[in-house]
Amino acid sequence: MTMQTDSFHGYTGIFSTNRTAMLERIIDAWGDMRASSRRLIDENPHEGRLVFLILLSDLVFFLSWSIKTVVSPMSSAAAHMPAEIGLFLVGALMIRTPFMYLFSSIVFGIAKIFGGQGTWYETRVCVFWAALVSAPFSFIAALVTVGMHGLEDYIPVFKEEWISLPPYWLGLIPFVWLISEGITESHKFKLSSPVFMVMTVLSLACLFGAYYLKSIGVFDLGI
Repeated sequence: MTMQTDSFHGYTGIFSTNRTAMLERIIDAWGDMRASSRRLIDENPHEGRLVFLILLSDLVFFLSWSIKTVVSPMSSAAAHMPAEIGLFLVGALMIRTPFMYLFSSIVFGIAKIFGGQGTWYETRVCVFWAALVSAPFSFIAALVTVGMHGLEDYIPVFKEEWISLPPYWLGLIPFVWLISEGITESHKFKLSSPVFMVMTVLSLACLFGAYYLKSIGVFDLGI
């Protein structure tokens, strides 16, 4: 390991630039997402590599949500799922990659409004990398729902919606946080906490908007 000082945010920590395996780089990102994002940006990855990153996160997304909604859904959550949940997941998988490009554009625009200095390319790098780095947390959340599903008969409280539904969305928290760290670095903001707050508000607005569209019958979210 080597000592590395990041001049953008004044953080000095242990971060290795020698590890090149994907899993090792993901673990490094959990320790210092800003340094990891800067390393990837400086490598100037071509678009094919960025697409590869988002496709890997798509795969974990599909696997985790298949576990949570098809293989081992919580009983209270299953009541909110459409019968064609399988088709819903396939559709979500197909549109997730182009959606991430759109999402990156929105994040880039918001960052520019607040004085961000990064480019759309750098924003895509950080968003796509954060999507992959946060993907394991979504899978862990899926395993939590499997455990809760198996214990429902022994711990009745697991059947309550206020207990069973939050694990379905736990992966969103590290996703938003890691994106905030990456955007802070790519756009040269001083602190990541304000970026995280803005990203949280944006995420909540998207969720509430989706639930509103569901309530008026535009589409069915599934959960």
